Amino acid sequence: MTEPHLLTASGALALMKDGTLTVESYVTSLLSRISARDHVVKAWAYLSPEHVLSEARKLDQIPPEKRGPLHGIAIGVKDVILTKDMPTAHNSPIYKGEPAPLVDAAPVIALRAAGALIFGKTTTTEFASTTDGGPSTNPHDPTRTPGGSSSGSGAAVGDFQVPIGLGTQTGGSTIRPGSFNGIYGFKPTWGAISREGLAQYSMTCDTLGLYARSVADLQLLAKVFQLQDDTPIPESLFKIEGSKIAFVRTSVWPKAGPGTQNAWSKAKELLSAKGASVEEIKLPEEFSKIKGWHAAVLAGEGRTSFLGNYLLAKDKMHTMLHGHVENHTKLSRKAQLEAYDGCAKLRPVWDEIAGKYDALFTPSVVDEAPVGIERTGDASFCSMWTILQCPALNVPGFSGENGLPVGLTLVGARYTDERVLYAAKAIGEVFEKEGGFVSKLV
Repeated sequence: MTEPHLLTASGALALMKDGTLTVESYVTSLLSRISARDHVVKAWAYLSPEHVLSEARKLDQIPPEKRGPLHGIAIGVKDVILTKDMPTAHNSPIYKGEPAPLVDAAPVIALRAAGALIFGKTTTTEFASTTDGGPSTNPHDPTRTPGGSSSGSGAAVGDFQVPIGLGTQTGGSTIRPGSFNGIYGFKPTWGAISREGLAQYSMTCDTLGLYARSVADLQLLAKVFQLQDDTPIPESLFKIEGSKIAFVRTSVWPKAGPGTQNAWSKAKELLSAKGASVEEIKLPEEFSKIKGWHAAVLAGEGRTSFLGNYLLAKDKMHTMLHGHVENHTKLSRKAQLEAYDGCAKLRPVWDEIAGKYDALFTPSVVDEAPVGIERTGDASFCSMWTILQCPALNVPGFSGENGLPVGLTLVGARYTDERVLYAAKAIGEVFEKEGGFVSKLV
């Protein structure tokens, strides 16, 4: 049998369902992987092997007919998401050493109800709001960043330490680590999953992020979180042959490095060879304003979100957060409203454009993960899709000049999360088999 820690969530579930694998033996394998690797990857902010083994034994005692759809599946939780039995420190000196909050965030409640095993807390940048990196490293090359702010979740899933990870995205904090770690990173439609109990930066942008090593695993999570499109979609609906696929160049395309340019060209070739109708499209000029509007929304909403901790312990906060509260950019309320209204007008425009295609791709990152863990990388290619509030999914399979993973983002209209996942399942198989990336982690 394949080592349990190498299994996807779907694979582990199948073995636990037929009695081949117990939750305890599954957890033991994951802990062994962590013991062997995490001194390099450093993905965990909090992890108690004794606690997870105890929880695993409890799950093994549940009769098969009462087990949930995620029975025993280990999930790493970004350390800005409340967990009632584990501390939530937000990577902030303000909350270091504080006890567990005795309440779960809404997504964690749903996952526990589905039988999932909340495994531990993964590293994050401070309040998921800065680009300061460390201590986590990229599992494919420890001299490079795993991305951020969902650093630990992306690295842990990429390194086979857990099959599922929870992140968040306000700019590019799920998509970027997905690309850098060579895994699927999914930002659903804004508001489709409750964000109660998650640290707040921007009410307009903050979204729960989901990491996995297969689309089938993301579809399991989508069912638990009831990410349902208006029209039921049979899985057989999407086929690459005969599909209409767009590649969307945005105003930040000039930043694309060799890895992303290669992925872009290779993806178009692969999909065309499989019988898809592929075209490049440019968005209306008004969309070029979104990058500035996104920055304005974050600056304005950051003033509100970080005020409490600023008043409580300014000396313990990152100076970037001081800047938000003190309005260092001199953002006017008028400019903030212009940003809100401008983005709001473009969301239905984007939905209409997206509705003309079966799938749409855009870059995930500038290039493969940069050298150094001091910074988490550039989110320029992600922020537009975050503030447009549409589903976005990093699809892995390609590599940069140094052989490190590079992905592309599959985007869709708002509340077409199921459709995006169905498209990604078919396309992802092609990218993973023929895109050129070869992992050295297995």
